[in-house]
Amino acid sequence: MSPRTETLPLLTASPGTSRVLTVHRFGAAGARPKAYLQAALHADETPGLLVQHHLYGLLAEAEMRGDLKGEVVMVPYANPIGLAQFGNGTHLGRYEAGGGGNFNRNWPDLFTPIAEGLADQLGSDAAANVAAIRAAQCDHLASQTAGSELQSLRLALAGLAVDADLVLDLHCDDESLMHLFLIPAHWPQAADLAADLACRAVLLAEDSGGQSFDESFSTPWTRLAARYPQHPIPAACLAATVELRGTADVDDATAAQDAQALFHALQRFGVIAGEAPPPPEPLCEATRLDATDSVRAPAAGVLAYAVAMGEHVAAGDTIAWIVDPTKPPDQARTPVTTRASGLVLSRRMQRYVRPGMAIAKVVGETPLPHRQGGYLLED
Repeated sequence: MSPRTETLPLLTASPGTSRVLTVHRFGAAGARPKAYLQAALHADETPGLLVQHHLYGLLAEAEMRGDLKGEVVMVPYANPIGLAQFGNGTHLGRYEAGGGGNFNRNWPDLFTPIAEGLADQLGSDAAANVAAIRAAQCDHLASQTAGSELQSLRLALAGLAVDADLVLDLHCDDESLMHLFLIPAHWPQAADLAADLACRAVLLAEDSGGQSFDESFSTPWTRLAARYPQHPIPAACLAATVELRGTADVDDATAAQDAQALFHALQRFGVIAGEAPPPPEPLCEATRLDATDSVRAPAAGVLAYAVAMGEHVAAGDTIAWIVDPTKPPDQARTPVTTRASGLVLSRRMQRYVRPGMAIAKVVGETPLPHRQGGYLLED
């Protein structure tokens, strides 16, 4: 077999315009396990586009060898709307310019609309329960009608990913080390993936509060298991947000290395035949997302970091200064401290900030009081 490519049209937003999603398929349709990968849902996060370019070649070669045991669905760019959004030469791909908000928030709820209707369909066979749940989720999505271009994008992507066993959503941060977001139910199952990618952090949350793409497919399983404890319901979709370092970390050598790591992960997951090499030694343990301090600017001004990424800091340490250029030097600096002790995982690329802007993530091990409940993500 050879890869198949299709295009899915989105709802036309205005006369004379049209956008489509491109979808690459490897392996036999319906084969298991099924893996779904997409890049650039935040359309200005470029690394995943190049990683999937390299991964396509690896998958095509595997298919020519007859090594596709399962199915791989790859969306090379998940957001044609955001890819087209430029303002005065600057790419604006994180938020929908028409007022739809963050492209990676408010994805379809695949638990609430189907939960009650499953009561008479579940039994003692875990595999049959998985099939019933997936069928209900697929039917729910198929019943929805898009009322906007953004909604048509969401329904199209969700329809491609909803029945997958593995969902990898490729993102990046501003300036960052490699890391993953997962739900706790998929750790340590994803430990080899984290090691393959040389992750410096794995951040776990049952519900991060934003209804992000990955959690739309992972959390329904744990919620249904809690709703129906008398029936075996596994966490049947391992979904992860993969943060491919920072926005500027885009080059062929790095992308090829990451693509090879993802290929090995697909082998270990059983999607591709062949024995992957042993994963490298892990560079981190998984920690709770609510133990990571999302440090925010207390004032407006010039951001001057006092620490580098990868450094370890202690709670109370000054990690940056906000400098007010209108004041004398002895009055101009406002310290920015962290409430977590641990690794400096990410920093803000733009060095002028307003109050409340996120400027760093510090990965701690102890849950932080101000991070309990509600919204755990950055805007």
